[in-house]
Amino acid sequence: MSESQSGLKLPVLKTYKLFVGGAFPRSESGRVYEVTDAKGEWLANAPLASRKDARDAVVAARKAFPRWSGATAYNRGQVLYRIAEMVQGRREQFRAEVALSEGLSKSKATAAVDAAIDRLVWYAGWSDKVAQIAGGANPVAGPFFNLSTPEPTGVVAVLAPQGSSLLGLVSVLAPVLTTGSVAVVVASERAPLPALSFAEALATSDVPGGVVNVLSGRTAELGRPLAAHQDVNAIDLTGADAELATELEVLAAENLKRVRRPDPAEDFAADPGTGRLLGFLETKTVWHPTGV
Repeated sequence: MSESQSGLKLPVLKTYKLFVGGAFPRSESGRVYEVTDAKGEWLANAPLASRKDARDAVVAARKAFPRWSGATAYNRGQVLYRIAEMVQGRREQFRAEVALSEGLSKSKATAAVDAAIDRLVWYAGWSDKVAQIAGGANPVAGPFFNLSTPEPTGVVAVLAPQGSSLLGLVSVLAPVLTTGSVAVVVASERAPLPALSFAEALATSDVPGGVVNVLSGRTAELGRPLAAHQDVNAIDLTGADAELATELEVLAAENLKRVRRPDPAEDFAADPGTGRLLGFLETKTVWHPTGV
């Protein structure tokens, strides 16, 4: 009796891919690595991105930066809200992946996914308000206006948290996008599946290709070329351990403007505040004579 006649169906295993420039390539190296659940049981094969993949992601991000940084703050907020809609539409998929990846109960995984959706909406609301807290008119002694306005830093490399596969990812990525920068994200090494699925939600939202690029693989292997890359303007080391963070900070000192070191006490379930919104902004100050 054939399998179709017996009523049995072969499972269709999901093929996870990288997300670079709005497309879903396999790793340039052709490598994959096994992803296991909290009990050590096999879940899937994730692409093991190479240094070449990291460089390609930086090129895609730089190409996307003018369009994204030039968009209105209101438009960026609408796009972030659309991402929240897409994640909510895949709520059950994300719940299952978070539960398996982090070893959480169904209720705790659901709470983490819902918090990630809420966080996207929260940051979406800040898109056209952050300039009011990060800029303004400065008092000067003279017949001049002195105005400061925030501007996005540029290409930001983000090492996503290791232990919080979706909520942590959203917590470190959303503020970068809200303020007009573009991102190359290195997903959690041990729990990359929610991040790779999040990339699929990005692809079906209104995010222009290249604004977010998601890589999976070894954090150290990808972090080193990103930290040293001459066209990366800032790096968030949240997903690096203390030893790796120190090494990457040294590499970044050659060319990067901003480095955010990991905070072991950071609680991604807590209210985020505005710290990350301000972390990757530059300030432009303009002098203008009064009466002109």
